[in-house]
Amino acid sequence: MTDFSDLLRPDAVQTGVIATNKKAVFQHLATVASDLIGADPKLIADRLAAREKLGSTGFGGGVAIPHAKLEGLAQVTGVFARLAQPVDFQAVDDLPVDLVFMLLSPTDAGAVHLKALARVSRRLRDKAFLEKLRGGGSPDAVYALFTADEVRDAA
Repeated sequence: MTDFSDLLRPDAVQTGVIATNKKAVFQHLATVASDLIGADPKLIADRLAAREKLGSTGFGGGVAIPHAKLEGLAQVTGVFARLAQPVDFQAVDDLPVDLVFMLLSPTDAGAVHLKALARVSRRLRDKAFLEKLRGGGSPDAVYALFTADEVRDAA
């Protein structure tokens, strides 16, 4: 699992998401994910909230990577949301979050889960890339930003 196209489908990218707080963000992400993987959105939101109680997944720069493990999931699955207005995530730098990349992993995906988290984290620490994500128009354009290197590498 080295490519974003392994983690993220085009229909899992959302822009202009309206959410007033972290709980609403989790509910929105869970609804999108439930359509992708067929899991109960309440279960997904509850797992995200439970993980968040261990410590904020807002790692700074307006970015959060909430994540959880689910039984019965076949592979690591991501959902990306660009929020219409930033929300408080109790991030390490106390800045509100407007870019959220959620990862859901199978319960037995130890190393694969960690590798996916590391991949997303590395990409979302790139300030130039974050500017492009914030300026990207449609969900398709944002998806293309995540996968652009893969297309170039494959050619």
